[in-house]
Amino acid sequence: MELLTLEEFFQTAQTKKSKRIAIAAAQDPPVLKAIQKAFHERIIEPVLIGDSDQIKRMSESINFSLENIEVVHDPDPVSSCSKAVDIIRNGEADILMKGMVPTAPLLKAILDKKKGIRKRDMLSHFAFMEMPGYHKLLGITDAAMSIKPGLKDKISIILNAVEVFHRLGKMNPKVAVLGPIEMVNDSIESTVHAGQIKLLNQQGKINGCIIDGPLALDIAVSKQAAEHKKIEGDVAGDADLLLAPDLNSGNILYKSMIFLGGATSASIIMGASVPVVLTSRSDSDQSKLMSIALAAALE
Repeated sequence: MELLTLEEFFQTAQTKKSKRIAIAAAQDPPVLKAIQKAFHERIIEPVLIGDSDQIKRMSESINFSLENIEVVHDPDPVSSCSKAVDIIRNGEADILMKGMVPTAPLLKAILDKKKGIRKRDMLSHFAFMEMPGYHKLLGITDAAMSIKPGLKDKISIILNAVEVFHRLGKMNPKVAVLGPIEMVNDSIESTVHAGQIKLLNQQGKINGCIIDGPLALDIAVSKQAAEHKKIEGDVAGDADLLLAPDLNSGNILYKSMIFLGGATSASIIMGASVPVVLTSRSDSDQSKLMSIALAAALE
């Protein structure tokens, strides 16, 4: 099974029971716009947590009727994060989303040792990119969370991303661990980690995916480049997922694909008990909507 377009997530979500989504500090016009569309398409049921007066005023400005929609009044954005996480922890919602609040307070609430909802060792950012130059959706991780991941961190990041593929019905995704060259060089940490991760996969210690690395970006996504360099393997030229060496490279890759490559993205945070939709201000309306659809499509 190949994942070809972001629209597939929307279609999949529409066939399922609507997921409840808790939005922290929901007084955010772009977020409300995306929620309105997703609600009207019946893929989500929102719980809007935040300043109720602002939420109502902003909703009226975009003709978004709040009839039959739960609004929880909390004018303090930081406190609204804790309330949203409480709703998730109590089993009253299936997805968490950030509104008009900095990322740090939401992450703090998620990671709280007593009241948080962390499931794995670490949280990580995952994005699907739909772009004109590639034959299927391409996953990228981590473009937003992990500053300088070590070997253990990278394994956790891969497992978070592989879970997304599995929950969408894609078994054994092909993972390219990126580096500047296709051989291990002790002076280049990314290649050392890539070689170790590949070996762990071959030994059956990282399961549910096919891993190769280090692979340069061109080898990971271009059959022609792989054949020219005589690089063989299941992943070369056909990667489903790119693991970036660090936040710098991941973020640059992600934004280059969007702003220079014409890509549309859908992104979520994995590693918590539920998917977390944490879009940036620069994300398009379509990207925000598709991120919600991706979270709603997960089994």
